Amino acid sequence: MNIIIRENYEQMSKYAAEIIAGYVKSKPNCVLGLATGSTPIGTYQELVRMHRDEGLDFSEVKTFNLDEYLGVGIDLEKPYQMDQSYARFMHEELLKHINIKRENIHIPDGHSKDPRNFCQWYEEEIKKAGGIDLQLLGLGGDGHWGFNEPGSSLGSRTQVVALTAQTLDDNYEAFYKKANIKRDQMPHFAITMGIGTILDAKNILMIVNGAKKADIVAKCLEGPITSQITASAIQLHSGNISVVLDEAAASKLINSAHYKHVEKMKRQYGL
Repeated sequence: MNIIIRENYEQMSKYAAEIIAGYVKSKPNCVLGLATGSTPIGTYQELVRMHRDEGLDFSEVKTFNLDEYLGVGIDLEKPYQMDQSYARFMHEELLKHINIKRENIHIPDGHSKDPRNFCQWYEEEIKKAGGIDLQLLGLGGDGHWGFNEPGSSLGSRTQVVALTAQTLDDNYEAFYKKANIKRDQMPHFAITMGIGTILDAKNILMIVNGAKKADIVAKCLEGPITSQITASAIQLHSGNISVVLDEAAASKLINSAHYKHVEKMKRQYGL
């Protein structure tokens, strides 16, 4: 596991974008797993800049998003309407600014009339694409990935889940309050890739910023593996793992000095 610590959010975002761009350049038809939330916005902005200013080509890239609320979403074939869906978020923050083909974009369908069957279909589509080459992840305040709330099975697949009170509170402040939507009107269920699905990705990139996440970052990376902190499953992954943190998020890590030393040595020896 490569734990990279950068001074601030901007440096963290730029470094993460460079990792993603590296995969796109080395394998133009790579499959990217994408995440939503406030953390990856800076990373997406840097990827957009790379596309605009440096010609980073997404024309053959395929994407699969982690999750979506049930009951919301947009139709990519129709004019985009403003709503609180993750599909809208991805369009506004990344997809409309790059040259990705619409048929290569996969986002869980929040309007599915049979969401459980949709989950099985989504798993099959990932397999048909050859699996995810690089999965981008954030980290929830209670240590969850996607909508895999505390107590979720570490072997779970794409599924319909009920959201915890903590997640509802966090997402209300981040998305729904701004849209003047009452808390009891926001979705209480979601579709999410499971932890097992995420761990199937060949490579993982997790990005976390801010002092509020410092305690859970330390538990995730240096604590025991537990279903109560679903992102602690990152310790089980056998592929290439990059965890990119800002100084604030890394501030509770016991071994932060060692992680910085290891990165310095790897750079020095070209590893």
